[in-house]
Amino acid sequence: MSNNEKYHQAFGVYGICEVGHKVLVINKNGGPYKNRFDLPGGSLEEGESLAEAMKREFKEETGIEIEIIKNIGVIDFVLPWEWNGHTHVHHIAVYYLVRKVGGEISTPEQFDGQDSLGAVWVTENVITEDNASPLVLKALEWINTGKLGIEAEYYDGWKVKNS
Repeated sequence: MSNNEKYHQAFGVYGICEVGHKVLVINKNGGPYKNRFDLPGGSLEEGESLAEAMKREFKEETGIEIEIIKNIGVIDFVLPWEWNGHTHVHHIAVYYLVRKVGGEISTPEQFDGQDSLGAVWVTENVITEDNASPLVLKALEWINTGKLGIEAEYYDGWKVKNS
């Protein structure tokens, strides 16, 4: 880290919902993963538990109600992102395996802080580093290997897609 770098630390919970070799992702409308596929999830609200946040975020961003099957683990990502005086984001992500128990994919209500344009089911063959967030890429790695890893993932050449 150089003296000119300033890191924003982001923390959130994210759900992997897989059915028939398809993964549920959202179309991201903000932040460093804008205009890419991302996992449903996000930050905790005041006084909210990890599990409560996971269920709320999933419902808000996809329209689907979930149950949490298990905690997969925690991994972090570091990438350039110029925002609010920061030069990078250090994103800490708690991963959960989740299962749909109700609801249907619907267009999310738009409110301040909502960064999902809606959810879609995608197959692994359409996911690339150019169209997906590091969270989705790591989720696919976990689906294929059963391993999340423990070392931070660095995306030094990351470009935010503004269109």
